[in-house]
Parts: sequence; C-alpha cells; structure tokens
Amino acid sequence: MREGGNFFEDFRIGQELIHATPRTVTAGDVALYTALTGGRFAVQSAETFARDCGLAAAPIDDLLAFHIVFGKTVPDVSLNAVANLGYAEGRFLRPVFPGDTLSTVSTVIGLKENQNRETGVVYVRSVGRNQRDEVVIEYCRWVMVRKRDKDAPVPAASVPKLASAVAAKDLVVPSGFDARGYDRVLAGGEALFADYAAGRKIDHRDGFTIEEAEHMMATRLYQNTAKVHFNQHTEAKSRFGRRLIYGGHVISLARALSFNGLANAVFVAAINGGRHVAPTFAGDTIYAWSEVLDRADLPGRDDVGALRLKTLATKNENCAAFPDKQGEGYHPAVVLDFDYWVLMPKVARR
Repeated sequence: MREGGNFFEDFRIGQELIHATPRTVTAGDVALYTALTGGRFAVQSAETFARDCGLAAAPIDDLLAFHIVFGKTVPDVSLNAVANLGYAEGRFLRPVFPGDTLSTVSTVIGLKENQNRETGVVYVRSVGRNQRDEVVIEYCRWVMVRKRDKDAPVPAASVPKLASAVAAKDLVVPSGFDARGYDRVLAGGEALFADYAAGRKIDHRDGFTIEEAEHMMATRLYQNTAKVHFNQHTEAKSRFGRRLIYGGHVISLARALSFNGLANAVFVAAINGGRHVAPTFAGDTIYAWSEVLDRADLPGRDDVGALRLKTLATKNENCAAFPDKQGEGYHPAVVLDFDYWVLMPKVARR
C-alpha cells in the first residue's frame, strides 16, 4: 500500500494489488448492518428460517459481504478518487457466514487518462475470498482517480470490454439451499417467481432519511477509508462543500426498501451494472422503485429461478410516479441506477 494512496499515474495494466487487513465477520457486524439499513429478508434474519431452507446457518446479507470486500480495495484503488463510476460482471459465488474471514485482491484491467490530464479512469477486477481461499465475490468496477502530477506520463489508454450482464447460466445458488422449505408467510411476501413478468414495475413505497452519523458509521463498518465520506475539513473546499454518502450505502438502502414488493428476492446473485447518477448527502430521503427486466430458469433447478431487476433510487422525491416519468436520461431526483440478478423461490411451503 502506497502511503497517501495511489494516484492515476501509479497504476499499470496487469498490476496486482493485495489489499491489507483481512476481516472476520461477526454477528455484531450483522446486527449493526441491520440497524443501519433495516433489511428484512428472512433467510438472512433468522437461523431457524435459514435451516428450514437447507442452509447450515443464516448467511450475512449479500451486500454486507460485498461492501466488506469492496472496503478492502479503497486504500489502494480509490483513496484519491473523484467518483466511483460503475460496476460490471459481479457474481456472488458463496454465502458468507459470521465467523468467516474475508480478504480481497484486485487486478488493474484498464486505464484511460481524461482529456484534462488531471484525472483518469482506473478499471479493476476485485476478488474476495474466505479463509479457505474460496472465492465468495468477484466484480469489476471503474473509478475516476486524481493525478498527483498533471504532466506525469501515463500508459496508452486501454479500456476493457466488459459484459453488459452476467448470463443466467452463470448464476450460483448457495449450496444446500432448497426452496421447498421456504415459508412465504414468515418471509412476508406472497408473490413467487411465476408472479413476476418482464416489464413489471414496483414502487417500494417507503422512504429512508440518511443521517450524517449513520452514513459515516456504515462506511466505517466496511473499513472504507475514502476521504470524501469522512473529512469535512477537506470536503468543505470541494465543489459540493460537504461529505458525500458512500454510494454503496444507497445501494443497501434501495435493496432494503425493495422488500416492499420483492420480499422473496432471497439472494443477490449478480451485479450486471450500476451507476451513481448523482451525489447523496446527509438529510436526503431515499426512495426506490424497480422494474423486472428479465426472468430466467436455472439449470437443474425446479425450486428457484432468477429475476433481473433494474432498481432506481431517488432522493427527496416519492417514487409513485417515476415508472411513468422515466424515459431518456434521468429525472433530477435519481441518484442510483442498479442492474442486478436476484434469486427467488418458485415453490414454498405455504
């Protein structure tokens, strides 16, 4: 790890970044994450429910695992970032349980200096592993990073070609999970896989106001050290004049809000793409709505299928009318556009 973090000119194609500080996940992390996001999905909330579905224990929320893996990368990849620009080819390959230890390694797969020569875009592929060296999460992201020296020479531009979506055949159902033991009454939602068709739009109704202390606590939970989230002394001089909310916290809030209408979307299986459309600040109230883009059967599975969702999160504007408003471009209230696959039971006990 370079003291002060890497600037754009410090990166090279093929460079491997072994990120510091492995993290053992505890039940305390799970409780704090629930307190900060309000997630209510049953398999992650109750040991008994998870065991009835064939799992050894309740796994941690998929996005909590993602944020911990992501947080490892910040000191090396995005400490000097202007903005995180997007995600692709994200897959959740194994569930993470309290007691598991997560570590992350990233590889630089693309670089492109911006025309102003003051910043550039860095593309990385990050892989999170558990204590058995099993891959639990892998994903690509690209981030705009400042240059230390505007005149520093940099490699020729190289932009990787990334898939527009993870193929349904490449989605992984957690080992042991059997939806025949799934209780949709206890899960809080009647609708199963067959009840969703492409084009359906769901207003998740509730709103969540982000407090300053909450977003900083959430970001510290993931050991994300990005300066823009914590240091008001420096951010007072930025173009916004205040700290930014970590975009991943908005993703988690949108996922938690999606319980209304998607209560049986039991696992996040893949991240196809994502864009933080506009900044979010403390005091903003987050709403969300989703559109079903596609649905897919999974090879060898008659108990669970996959839904491809596009979730838009908005700030300070209720989403009731947004499915009709959204067309070309974004409404000014939109802060997040997130494209992902979830797994949903086809069958249930009741």
